[in-house]
Amino acid sequence: MVIVIDFGSQYTQLIVRKIRELGFRSEILPFNTPIEEIINKKPGAIILSGGPRSVTEKNAPTINPLIWTLGIPLLGICYGMQLISQQFGGKVASSPTKEYGSSLLVLNKYLHDESPLFKDVPSQDTVWMSHGDYISSLPSSFTAYASTESCPFAAMGNPEKRIYGVQFHPEVTHTHSGKKILHNFLSVVAGLKPDWSIKSYLEEITSSIKAFVGEGKVIVALSGGVDSTIMITLLSKTLPGQIYPIFIDHGLLRFQEADEVLQALAKLGIPVNLVNAQDRFFKALKKVKDGEKKRKIMGREFIMVLEAEAQKIPGVTHLAQGTIYPDVIESAVSVSGLAAKIKTHHNVGGLPKRLRLKLVEPLRYLFKDEVRELGKLLGLPLSIIERRPFPGPGLAVRMLGEVTMDRANKLRMVDEIFRDELKKWEGYKNIWQAFAVLTGVKTVGVKGDERSYEELVAIRAVSSTDGMTADWIEIPPAVLRKISERITREVAGVNRVVYDITTKPPSTIEWE
Repeated sequence: MVIVIDFGSQYTQLIVRKIRELGFRSEILPFNTPIEEIINKKPGAIILSGGPRSVTEKNAPTINPLIWTLGIPLLGICYGMQLISQQFGGKVASSPTKEYGSSLLVLNKYLHDESPLFKDVPSQDTVWMSHGDYISSLPSSFTAYASTESCPFAAMGNPEKRIYGVQFHPEVTHTHSGKKILHNFLSVVAGLKPDWSIKSYLEEITSSIKAFVGEGKVIVALSGGVDSTIMITLLSKTLPGQIYPIFIDHGLLRFQEADEVLQALAKLGIPVNLVNAQDRFFKALKKVKDGEKKRKIMGREFIMVLEAEAQKIPGVTHLAQGTIYPDVIESAVSVSGLAAKIKTHHNVGGLPKRLRLKLVEPLRYLFKDEVRELGKLLGLPLSIIERRPFPGPGLAVRMLGEVTMDRANKLRMVDEIFRDELKKWEGYKNIWQAFAVLTGVKTVGVKGDERSYEELVAIRAVSSTDGMTADWIEIPPAVLRKISERITREVAGVNRVVYDITTKPPSTIEWE
């Protein structure tokens, strides 16, 4: 067992995901977990996560110092490394140069072959940074292993105590050798042996669902995306005859998406009840411009529609939805309670007591790539498994400003043109997510020798594996030109197109 101590990082569960990829079992515990509980779990290794706070703050989250005396191999990441440094007599200060995104890590040459943490790692490598503080003075009992241009102590260690720290995030995909570094810590430093797989997870979650639901009836909330489709496939195999799938059309789906979803599920032999609730959602969203309010309204209306549908099913006991962990993290439902809230997800936060249903979320602790692997195990076709993600609130959060039917139709057309042209490009297979945004900004243009004053549209395409981090895709200029020409020519009310070239972080993938 590998224990991950959570200090509120957006990446905490990502650490666990990487550990799973390496084949090790892992569990997250809050930073204030009693030391006796940690000891009772008999961990083979402990990892301290990053976090949004500063160790120099008053009442900053900390940990029982007895943890340093247990003799258990320990790795601190970002905030975790700074906490180790502070506890062992080092100094932490606000960095004059903040590091967010990719940085070049340079290992100290004379230590390159001596540190087990960096065994077989290049002497110079790209890492992912996200910090405002840095270690200005290293503890005397620790050795500096690496640096970046603006961070003199980017990695440190005390081999005798088997305590190490890295300022960067090895759990993030954009740290090129991050997985290797974690492997070195778990296998070389801690001497652990792998025993976990997505197959073992499927066996465990299937058994857990059967025990939790028993003979009950489950209403299943579908959005039509990868997560909900894989969830309902899992539940149909696990609870045959006990599920009641509901697909809510809120009027903010992509072009012809409702038909595509129903056809895909029909091929899987899963009958679905389609509920047309477009008028209800547009009425609830009328004159609402704030993105967070839109998300909360969408969540509220979803629950109310599901509540009405549940009343039509005698004896229904449970509600299932396809929540995955990035949704939970960005909604700040972290184990420690310290995670900074990024945005509300309509399917996160529990159910109102009046619904009297128990919540079933079999994918809640999985990331998108793990969900896809689960889909393969369940025998789903690639056309479903490789489907691009789509937010639960739909086009409402890709429409800055007021949500109206006219704007939704306009955005549907823009989005369809964008994705249609991308599908013709050979690089489409590398895109994890691609979509268009109505910005609500109007700009001056010229159409037919006349002045136009129409809406600015933004387009975005990113690569990612789990949705926690993302990089923008370099679409060839010729493809971008074609996309822009078609959008401004074929969609009334649009006269300008811009391409979003921002990574996550500092942005999120969606605009709202």
